[in-house]
Amino acid sequence: MLTPPPGADARGAYLPELAGLVWPAPARPALRRGGRAGFAVVPSAARPRLLVPAGSRRAAAGAVRHSTEAQSAKARLRRAVLATAFRTGLGRLAFRDRLVVDSGGNAGGGALDAHLAAVLGRPALLSIHIGPARANRKPVVQLLDAAGVPIGYAKLGVDPLTRALVEAEAAALARLATLAVPGVQVAEVLHTGVWGGHALLVQSALPVGLPRAAPAPAAEAERAAMVAVSRCVGVDHRPYAGSAHDRRLGAELAALGDRPEAARLRAVLDEVRRVDPVLGLGAWHGDWNGGNSAALADGRVLVWDWERFADDVPLGFDALHRRVQTAITRAGVEPRAAAGRLIAGAADDLTPFGQPAGVADLVAVLYLVELAARYLRDRQAEAGARLGHVDAWLLPAVEEHLAGRPGAGGVAK
Repeated sequence: MLTPPPGADARGAYLPELAGLVWPAPARPALRRGGRAGFAVVPSAARPRLLVPAGSRRAAAGAVRHSTEAQSAKARLRRAVLATAFRTGLGRLAFRDRLVVDSGGNAGGGALDAHLAAVLGRPALLSIHIGPARANRKPVVQLLDAAGVPIGYAKLGVDPLTRALVEAEAAALARLATLAVPGVQVAEVLHTGVWGGHALLVQSALPVGLPRAAPAPAAEAERAAMVAVSRCVGVDHRPYAGSAHDRRLGAELAALGDRPEAARLRAVLDEVRRVDPVLGLGAWHGDWNGGNSAALADGRVLVWDWERFADDVPLGFDALHRRVQTAITRAGVEPRAAAGRLIAGAADDLTPFGQPAGVADLVAVLYLVELAARYLRDRQAEAGARLGHVDAWLLPAVEEHLAGRPGAGGVAK
């Protein structure tokens, strides 16, 4: 069994588990120093962020170029430099830790790469991004040809939560293929099934290497894409109390039981029901952030990671999610302050979505309750996710706003 190297960080501690999922027994993954075989561990086995094919310069460079959606100019430059290093052979020298897999006498027949080659009808080289600790962390495998061109992506659902998410994304992509979503391009489902007891989804690669739109047109195109997604299954305007979203969210909060955060969230939802605003309900991507979309120069917006796609939600949830996630993860705004600013400025974010006047703050409150329910249901705090402790940032911001809202009925804390 592979063991974490000395001084391993949280991702380094996860590396043995990841290797065991992708290369189960009788295969024997092991860490070595140097060589052309296996996978180069970037930047190191103690602090892994990416596994790239060590035996192919072009594939390694391609894996780096398409590994994640770099959101800042600095990140894009760093990625470009790293890709160049692997293309010239310097990366193999600079990053000497290797993950090498002994097939265990199985001749690769039961390996994931062999299964994926059979599914795709062609060989594929694997590259794996290693993400931070989250309840929904799972193997996400980039598939490349020998020239380093992405063929597709494979996701493995390895526990109840991630299996449900992988299956939900497969269903969402199949559904989106039948809907009109102007300006938005999504991946195609290439295969769904089970491998090694895990849910498997293989989807096509989006053309993320095409020229990007300039910042201002990109922001405009992204907002138009969000509006298109919100309307792709139709729009229903109706009083919120008793709506499909109200019933679903109420059931999710009830299922959280006697957690103190759940009681506070139920009180917040009761206050919105008491006000009973008329809202527009539609669809949302569910996790629209800077790493899940790209606006191209030709006007298209590429959008991926549809695990949380849902309908019957208040219009504009995606814009609110994008706003608060960007503020916290990119601008460094303290989470409670970011949540408060989101509520206060929600009218600007929601204007393109056509919500009735005077309800923007309540839509933002409902979005934050939805997010809190997700984090609690998925046990993100227990998994080590930074924002999983909703009682430290999200709930205080929501309760403070509702307590100061004209005509407030009061929210029990």
